[in-house]
Amino acid sequence: MTRPISHHAAFVLNAVQSPSDAGVSAVAASWCRSAQHHGLDPEAATDRTRVDSSFLNARLEEHQALLSIANPVLEQIFRAVGRSGCCVVLSDPHGVILQRHVNDGDAEQFTQVGLVEGGQWAEANEGTNGIGTCLVEGRPLIIHRDQHFASRNIGISCMDAPVFDPHGKLIAALDVSSYRDDHGPAMADIIAALVRDAAARIEREYFCHHFDGHQIIFLPDNGPSATALLATDRDGLIIGASRAARLRLGLSLQDQLLSKPMSVDQLLGTGDTPSFEDGDRAVVRQALAQAGGNASKAARILGIGRATLYRRMKRAGLKP
Repeated sequence: MTRPISHHAAFVLNAVQSPSDAGVSAVAASWCRSAQHHGLDPEAATDRTRVDSSFLNARLEEHQALLSIANPVLEQIFRAVGRSGCCVVLSDPHGVILQRHVNDGDAEQFTQVGLVEGGQWAEANEGTNGIGTCLVEGRPLIIHRDQHFASRNIGISCMDAPVFDPHGKLIAALDVSSYRDDHGPAMADIIAALVRDAAARIEREYFCHHFDGHQIIFLPDNGPSATALLATDRDGLIIGASRAARLRLGLSLQDQLLSKPMSVDQLLGTGDTPSFEDGDRAVVRQALAQAGGNASKAARILGIGRATLYRRMKRAGLKP
């Protein structure tokens, strides 16, 4: 049950003044950041902050590639949760809302609380909240009603997940917010699972789009929401690794470790030392496949004589 709004600020400030609370509760730790680091007051009644149209347009242009990937996913999750009075938004890494999906009947209510394009939901602006705290902590989370820092936000439940770009950097937060009194913790858990899956899909499709034309390798045992991805060039050298792949393989989240050429086998510690014979075998097999098994035609495709082709086939362990 949500505590009365008149008691909320006192409860938050009491937790902030108790060092032990911040050590055992992630929410209390965020309340401490809000009060002590950002200097916010849970009872503040200041106007909602919203960026101007030119600033918002610049952010939309900057994140155009991401939004083109994300919009179909946002629409899909909105079809799943919109009828229950939920609002679906995507923010930039600074907590500025870039896109919003909401039913017409619910739009005014969400606009009044600042969940609208251009709304600023960084922790530094609103204290503990789904979008801002998700961006600070870089993990999926639920901020349910009176877990918010500001008293004016305790009517909202927020389910969020971070989105990382193809280089492993935090680029967005996906948020589903509800104003419904009957959306309790159980419903929040269900929606949170949908949000996590949707964020993973955006991240995965953004990675594949960014490395379009290159080979994409899904690392094994990563489940249906796989985001542990590698991209390789035509020679099998790694040119990209998602954040999940970097974490799984113990790579730095910085790009420097990928500045030197590295093969997948070298990174994963699998396979034998590469040899010219391996390359010959692959090239010869591809030519034979293209020639329909006709050795003379395969030799012409490769620009070599048939005798030379047979020698290479023998060296590669292929039978004529």
